[in-house]
Amino acid sequence: MGGTEHLTVERVGATLVLTLNRPEAKNALSLPMLVGLYDGWVSADEDDGIRSIVLTGAGGTFCAGMDLKALAGDGMAGEQYRDRLRADPDLHWKAMLRHHRPRKPVIAAVEGHCVAGGTEILQGTDIRVAGESATFGLFEVRRGLFPIGGSTVRLARQIPRTHALEMLLTGRPYPAPEAARIGLIGHVVPDGGALGKALEIAEQINGCGPLAVEAVKASVYETAEMTETDGLKAELARGWPVFDTADAKEGSRAFAEKRPPVYRRA
Repeated sequence: MGGTEHLTVERVGATLVLTLNRPEAKNALSLPMLVGLYDGWVSADEDDGIRSIVLTGAGGTFCAGMDLKALAGDGMAGEQYRDRLRADPDLHWKAMLRHHRPRKPVIAAVEGHCVAGGTEILQGTDIRVAGESATFGLFEVRRGLFPIGGSTVRLARQIPRTHALEMLLTGRPYPAPEAARIGLIGHVVPDGGALGKALEIAEQINGCGPLAVEAVKASVYETAEMTETDGLKAELARGWPVFDTADAKEGSRAFAEKRPPVYRRA
């Protein structure tokens, strides 16, 4: 199933589960983790049997941001991946979902810390679940740094501008209930339950027509910055072909016959 020493990959039915696996460092981003993440997104895109992706972290935490020392390749944990980064200097941005958007839905299952680079990766996911003790935040300005993973562009498009600017300019932590209240995450569950809830949502998605799901996701993102008139035109161009698929006919037939549909991506 691929993966690296800092990123594990598991198949759960039609869902690919990617787990940030460096708990001793609060899953801080390392070069092996970034390579594993990028390869995971590509594998999901290329495998038609995968219908959704869940991103989570090991050891009761999600991600505490970038580990600059590890990214520099100091020591054995990273040096073996330097050729990958040299071959694709954009790889780390693709891994962090800054320069890549998987065509399958991505669900984040967050426990513990999801801060700095963790909150930046979060903004590249589609659906977000968090344990009630999870913490979010963009701490970069407190360290004299810039949240260059996309937050100054994306955050104000995902939550109200006043909340986005407060998060960006104060660098303060946000507990899960507050993150949900401002719209950064969608579900708050008891601690330890984020992965289970994320898999539950994934299973609901997996039961839907995959061509329809992917077209809906693509339409939402590609029309986000269009005028309403242009967006509606683009929606028709994206949506009408779905009605001509065998899967669309199967969905209607299964409904009439009161049985689960069997979709074949056709």
